[in-house]
Amino acid sequence: MCGIVGFVGARADMQEILQQMTDLIAHRGPDGEGHFIDGPAALGHRRLSIIDLEGGKQPMFNEDGSLAVVFNGEIYNFQPLREELLAAGHTFTTRCDTEVLLHGYEQWGRELLTRLRGMFTFALWDKKTQTLFCARDHFGIKPLYYYVAPETGTLMFGSEIKSFLAHPEFKKELNADQLELYLSYQYSPGENTFFKGVKKLLPAHWLEWKDGKVETGRYWQPAFTPDHEPTLAEWEDAISDAMQESVAAHKIADVEVGSFLSSGVDSSYMAALAHVDKTFTVGFADKQYDETDYARDFSEKIGVKNFAYRITPEEYWQNLGNIQYHMDEPLADAASAALYFVNREAAKQVKVCLSGEGADEFFGGYNIYKEPFTVSWYDKLPLWFRRAVGAVADCLPPVHGINFLVRRSRPLEERYIGNTNLMDERRKKRLLKHYTGKVLPTDLSRPLFDLTKGQDPVTRMEYCDLNLWMVGDILLKADKMSMANSLELRVPFLDRKVFELACRIPTECKVNANQTKIAMRGAAEKTIPARTADKKKLGFPVPVRAWLRDETYAARVREAFRAPAAAEFFNVKELNRMLDQHISGKRDNWRQIWCVFIFLVWYDEYFVKR
Repeated sequence: MCGIVGFVGARADMQEILQQMTDLIAHRGPDGEGHFIDGPAALGHRRLSIIDLEGGKQPMFNEDGSLAVVFNGEIYNFQPLREELLAAGHTFTTRCDTEVLLHGYEQWGRELLTRLRGMFTFALWDKKTQTLFCARDHFGIKPLYYYVAPETGTLMFGSEIKSFLAHPEFKKELNADQLELYLSYQYSPGENTFFKGVKKLLPAHWLEWKDGKVETGRYWQPAFTPDHEPTLAEWEDAISDAMQESVAAHKIADVEVGSFLSSGVDSSYMAALAHVDKTFTVGFADKQYDETDYARDFSEKIGVKNFAYRITPEEYWQNLGNIQYHMDEPLADAASAALYFVNREAAKQVKVCLSGEGADEFFGGYNIYKEPFTVSWYDKLPLWFRRAVGAVADCLPPVHGINFLVRRSRPLEERYIGNTNLMDERRKKRLLKHYTGKVLPTDLSRPLFDLTKGQDPVTRMEYCDLNLWMVGDILLKADKMSMANSLELRVPFLDRKVFELACRIPTECKVNANQTKIAMRGAAEKTIPARTADKKKLGFPVPVRAWLRDETYAARVREAFRAPAAAEFFNVKELNRMLDQHISGKRDNWRQIWCVFIFLVWYDEYFVKR
């Protein structure tokens, strides 16, 4: 587990720039660094040693030195791939999974990607053809950003955008268009970023640079293909087998592996399957937002030592700037800051932790997936009638019943952009100083719905979340918060073999009006108590709603709203009105307030302080 950086564009000061770029991501790999320069190409690497502690140094080379690779992640099936490549005549000099990428690329070229099982981004330089080849894993667990300098054509790439700041040809400019999408999604969705010209290499994509031209392509496409023949019990048995095998594969390491633990089924199931020695939990003094007592009791039941930490409000707020710096782009998911602390505590004792990301998207875990089964008769009313009722309801205060009428006034593909839909266009027009409406949230979600035409609503929502919410929010914070603390986070649910099973489970075995993750909970009951397996999903509760009604913390937000940046982007009067409404209890605006506040915190880190 590491961080990678690099660029293709010859200069006299390549070594100096590469060193500075690598230094900016030193937190991703404090155990070592490596550099490689050949002609126009410069590759940099920071290493967190997990497998083959002595022999896994990078950049790594093939037998004749014609290929060089830098790699971030883990290849869980590297051992069988290694055996296959040895049989084909390749020579290995390490026990490290990185070397499989070199010989696999020699043997299969781009087809290597379809054989890999793991989380990865890598960059491979071919000396003979003067070609750079990069790739990102199937689900987007590991990030890779790239930028082409507009004047010189220099290509930069890296695990984190901040590494580009060290390159003289990088122009740091805000992509203001992304702000409109962010206010709806609460994260930066899609291919573009908040930095003009910087793009994300999307999940299951490759990138190739040759002769000054950059080409990208997709090598794998997830699809849900339900199989109605097996019974629920058979699905439960299959999930149980698949998860035991995946957890075992994800535990391969030459260092100790721990596990995160909340009060939910995902992490509880993971911790019980993994047979780790240590679990890690964070909570808050307010019992409504605290899971530490549960984690301690559950850990005792499975014979594991639990390490719990209670975050104080003051340290949560004090660390927000540092957290947004590590995020690279603003992320208004309040749980991301809590995730920073659990990673920090775990990193004091282990180098690798297992976590439960991906279970909700694979097995139907979000409560919103129950919606098609609730008041289903309403959807049968004429669309023109539902639109009219929704238009009236949209003018009223957003309470539970009103929200229902607004949501169900539109077809699924119009109303659902992912697990979060924070602000509609009308609200953004009131809030933003320079609203354009150039890119709408549905411009990103609609192509995903087009790919799932004819499938049931839950499957279509899962597919949307798999491609947007999971990548842009869930996996972003998992990678950035773990790497900020030099900790490797592994996610056994997000495994190709697990998905090959999950994609065939029909919706009736996933969700109904009363329960989510039906088959997965049944599988979990074979390992953990039923009351834990059936526990209602809480997410990662954080008391921001209450803090924003506290004078101390509301004053901090108010101060940010007075800053020049707030006036540059927002209607400040509207910001203060939202805050006043929330403090008085007239409206629950905490998520909208937090979204704007976090953007301003992030903007301060990247465009005011630096």
